[in-house]
Amino acid sequence: MNDADDREECDIEVVAQAALARDILARDRRHVWHPFTQHGTESEPLLIAGARGASLYDAEGSEILDLISSWWTCTHGHSHPKLNEALAQQAGRFDHVMFAGFTHQPAVDLASALAQLLPGDLSRVFFSDDGSTSVEVALKIAYQYWANRGERRRAFVSFDGGYHGDTLGAMSLGRGSGFFNLFRGMMCQVAVLPFPYTYDGDEATEDREMGALTALEDRLWNGTHDVAALIIEPLLQGAGGMRMCRPEFLARLVEMAQSAGVLVIFDEVATGFGRTGTLFAMQQAGVVPDLVCLSKGLTSGYLPMAVTVARARVFEAFVGETFDRALPHGHSFTANPLACAVALRSLMLFAEEDTLGRISLIAARHREMLGELQRRDDVVRPRVLGSILAFDLKGESGYQSAESQALKGRFLAHGLNIRPLGPTVYLMPPYCITDAELSRAYAGLIEGLDWLATTPA
Repeated sequence: MNDADDREECDIEVVAQAALARDILARDRRHVWHPFTQHGTESEPLLIAGARGASLYDAEGSEILDLISSWWTCTHGHSHPKLNEALAQQAGRFDHVMFAGFTHQPAVDLASALAQLLPGDLSRVFFSDDGSTSVEVALKIAYQYWANRGERRRAFVSFDGGYHGDTLGAMSLGRGSGFFNLFRGMMCQVAVLPFPYTYDGDEATEDREMGALTALEDRLWNGTHDVAALIIEPLLQGAGGMRMCRPEFLARLVEMAQSAGVLVIFDEVATGFGRTGTLFAMQQAGVVPDLVCLSKGLTSGYLPMAVTVARARVFEAFVGETFDRALPHGHSFTANPLACAVALRSLMLFAEEDTLGRISLIAARHREMLGELQRRDDVVRPRVLGSILAFDLKGESGYQSAESQALKGRFLAHGLNIRPLGPTVYLMPPYCITDAELSRAYAGLIEGLDWLATTPA
């Protein structure tokens, strides 16, 4: 075969791939309902055909740096060979078995590993399938915990700007996010307190913290004794705009709630598995919640899985002689063996690849970038936490506003998957990202801001 034949064969393959891509997108338009999407206005989705390391590849082979880790799930990078191997090996053994009346080694090994890594006596692992459900399970546990003890406690405490998922109970907790106003009539009883967000150079941090703690004190000691649990995203409100609080506040908050006999739930769906610089955000505050919700990075984005982990004394309240004391909750795919095997291998990679060390290097690069952001007139509240770099655009607001959508499109056109949350622009890359890739991300970030500043409204 000569060069002309090679070119002709290549051209035929390109045409075939383009035809396939058009067909997939056409069927997507006809049949798929995408999440957080207004199908009446949004442009056609980008067809992804492959992924490796910190990069995605579209149907034409163009590379896109995945700078939000595919909705914060991809920790070690896409298509990691050791995770691929763990998935394939488990698939060769068995794929799934119901988890009521049966058990299996991948689930037991994963539960044991999590119990060893989590602080204190967080030792009882309840498996579910996503972050929203892990929170819903935590709410049901907290509610029934008090019922099993003979107390009627129906109220929960959450924080303004918090987002805990899209199931009914999780929406109730996240009413302060503004996403769920339509469903307020269906929500359970929740007191929403101010969240004392902070950033580099903030001089009002302690005042905000005192305001939040005072509000909590007022709610806990109003004489009703009806609060079942308090829930918070420790150190970082993700969907609320990458809003950060200090470990000192978190420690005081937990002390106050637990001293009042209220259960504390940490929603570490987004913050767990290294995002904030430690394996779990709670470690930076030196506290042990009564329940912790984990998902997203649990399987490094490979498969849906979540866990709600309880302290021993919480679990003991459900042990008895009759089923009415048990937790009546479960899912068809609870403790799926494939997901368990990948999650366990993902945990092992943290030690094998010095993942926390990598995160420290990413954080150092982010902090170097802060200086350039602080000098810009169009940027406010720059901040860094672990692998997360975030800032807000001055004078711009609204989820999926015209400005944020335009900026997202500009980044994507330059091979960067950066998805602003309204006025908040952030990077949360996979931990495998290279120094050169970070430099490319920062350059593209600045180019996008410069473009937005010179583009007519």
